Parts: sequence; C-alpha cells; structure tokens
Amino acid sequence: MNRSLLFRLMAAFLAVILVTTSSVFLFINRSTQNQIRQYELQTEQVLAVRMQSQLSAYYFRQHNWNGIQPFIEQWGNLYEQRIVLTDTQDTVVADSQGTLTGKYSHTSVPGLPIAATPPPPGRVPAGQPAEVIGTLYILPVSASETGLGAIQILFRAIGLYFVWGGLIAIVFAFVFTLFLSRRILSPVQALTDAAKKLGQGDFKQRVTVKDTGEIGELTNTFNSMAADLEQTEQLRRNMVADVAHELRTPVSNIKGYLEAAQDGVVKMDAATIKTIDEEATLLSQLVDDLQELSLAEAGQLKLSRQDVDTTDLIKQAAAVMQAKAIAKSITISTNLPGDLPTADIDPQRINQVLRNLLENAIAYTPAGGVIGITAELKGKQIAISVTDTGEGIPADELPFIFERFYRVDKSRSRRTGGHGLGLTIAKRLVEAHGGKIDAYSEVGKGSRFVFTAPVSKPVT
Repeated sequence: MNRSLLFRLMAAFLAVILVTTSSVFLFINRSTQNQIRQYELQTEQVLAVRMQSQLSAYYFRQHNWNGIQPFIEQWGNLYEQRIVLTDTQDTVVADSQGTLTGKYSHTSVPGLPIAATPPPPGRVPAGQPAEVIGTLYILPVSASETGLGAIQILFRAIGLYFVWGGLIAIVFAFVFTLFLSRRILSPVQALTDAAKKLGQGDFKQRVTVKDTGEIGELTNTFNSMAADLEQTEQLRRNMVADVAHELRTPVSNIKGYLEAAQDGVVKMDAATIKTIDEEATLLSQLVDDLQELSLAEAGQLKLSRQDVDTTDLIKQAAAVMQAKAIAKSITISTNLPGDLPTADIDPQRINQVLRNLLENAIAYTPAGGVIGITAELKGKQIAISVTDTGEGIPADELPFIFERFYRVDKSRSRRTGGHGLGLTIAKRLVEAHGGKIDAYSEVGKGSRFVFTAPVSKPVT
C-alpha cells in the first residue's frame, strides 16, 4: 500500500472534518450571539420598566435621591449591567461602578426619564412625563463581552457534543480512508508492481481492475501500452532473427566457396569469383536496405526535394526495369496524362519506390503478363499506381505485405524473391514525403499498388 498516498488521503479527510466542524461552530456561535442580543434587549426593556417604577417610588417616598447609591450598585451586580442615575441637571447621583458619582454625564446613550409619579407596573410611559425628577441610563454590554458570553454559553450547551462529534468523525475518517485505500490504492499498487516488472522486461504483465472510472481507464491504458510493448518486443526479436537468417545465407555461401577454394575442391576462376561477388553484393544490398529502413523509421532520412517532372520520372523507372521484364516475357506499359503537374519530391527516393514496386511486380507476374503504370491528379496529390496480372495476394496476407521480411510466397528463394524489405522501404519513403501507399489484390487476377506524392507548390 502506498503509505504516502494513504497519509495524504487521511490528512485531506481530517482537514475537511476540521474545517466543516469549525464552520458549523462559528455559524452557530453567530446565531447564538444574535439570539442572546435579542434576549438582552427584551430583558433590558423589562428591567427599565421595573427600575423606572422603583426609582419613582423611592423618590416619592424620600423626596430626593439621598441614599440611592447602594440600590444602584446592588442592581448593577444583580443584573450585570452598568447603571447610571442623573438628576434634572444631568449630574450623576448614583453609579453602579461608583466612578461617575457627582460628575456631569456625557454619555451618548439615550436615557429613560424618571417621573415623579411611578407609572403602572409593566408599562413604559408613552410620552414625556409632566414632571421629570431624573434620568436612568442602562449602558449596554460591549460586543466583545456579548461574543464571549455567547461562546461560553455555546460551549457549555453543545461544546462537548462538538468535541465528541469531531472525535467520532476522525475515527470514521480513518476507517473510511482504510476502506478507500483498498478500492483506490490497491489498483494503484498493482499498476506500480506491474510497471516495475514491465520495466524489467516482462511484457506479459496485465492488470485486472473492475473500476469503470479514472482508475479503470488508467488500467486499460496500461494494458494497451503493455500489449503494444509486447508486440514491439516480439517484432524486434523477429527482426533480429530475420536479419540473422538473411545474413547467414550469403555469408555461409561466401565462406563455403572460400573454404572449398582453400581445400582445392573449387578453383578460384572467373565463375567462382563472380558467384562470390554476387553473394557479397546481395549482402551489401541487405545491409544498405536495413540502414535505410532504420533511418526512415527514426525520421532521420534526408530528402533532397525539388520540382520534378513526374511523367519523365515514371518513364525513366520503366525504362530501367524494361530489361528484366523482357527477360521474363513481361510487357511494361505506361498511361500518363499530358498535363500531369510537377511533384515536390526527392527524385532518387521516389524512383527507388517505383523500382521496388516494379521489381515486386516482375517477380510475381508470370511470362506473358502485363505491368501497367498510370498516374492522375487527386487534389494536391499525384496518385501513381503499378498494376500487374500476376498471382495476386490472398486477402488474409494483404495486411502484412508492408512488414519487414514478409513474403507471400514462402517457398520463393531470396535470390529470386528478394529479402522482404522492398515494400517496407517503399512505404517508409512514401510516408517520408507526406504521402501514403495502399495495396489492392485479388488472387489469380493480379495486384495494384497505389502511392501518392505531393504536387509542387505554386511559384509566387
């Protein structure tokens, strides 16, 4: 199990729980403050009525405010309020905290007038009384004190529930994270292990996951990549085996002739030297083709592109192959339009494509057959086709004919049938020009190869 990812999941869940719990606590605290403030206002109103009535009754009995200070201090301690009483000259005659007594009142808080005759209990006078004997001030508690009180009340009421709820949530998060780790981290760990083995060369690794989300998509991508790597590795091994097999024949022939000449079995005459030279030429051609194919597949093939008369290029390629065709009693014909535009190509490379296609057609066309070359303009591409009346290619073989070292006729010798790289090189050369090559065939009726080349850009 990936402990680092498990730790990050756990931290994320804990963070979410803490943020959620804190947010809920703050919202409840704010609501509690508002409720407490409303309650305080209602309480202050009731206290004001009660204090007005009692102060009026006190003054009615005493005819002055002498001795009122102890009552004001008692009220302040009892109701936890700052209470100030002034006379008709706004001089403080009593202060619940005892600091303003005898001083002139400068408070901006609205005061409650004290009437000479006490109002009926439970009712605040509707208007200014006829005779005012003093003013009562009930100073509000500060917002910070209200907030502190709200928090204290909130903590005493539901604080413990939040603590226990947070602990339960943390335990739940831990269990839930462990559960998720089996659903998420297990496939990730399986992918990690498979990737390590894949990196060590075991390309048969596959991962099975039932998830249909992102993990499932990642698993499918990994399996597809592993399958591609396995196929690529198999192709590489096949190529190495094919190259070794192709090189073995000419090397063995050359070595055999030299050993026979050394033992005196064969004389080193002109015929023997010619045979050895042919084997060396075949070996050299194979090495050159492999090098060229390697450059083309790596995208490092250099092209010397120029404006080329396509008609002349096709006629030259046909003329070069005419001798081989005549030797097999095969006719090569061309059918080219007179207004065929020039192509932006490397003439040597496209000539090589044509020669490979013509050599392939001559090799698989029986005596008396016909090979035709046509060309036509299709948009910004020139389509060139080589058609023969040969044996044809089976439908199940057609998708593989452009693979390296592939031969349709497995019994054909390498000297007559080539080494199986011609069509592969032709495909890479055409693709290097930005074109494509396709093959169409029917057994017993022949084959047709079509490739495209780009038209030259107009001169501006």
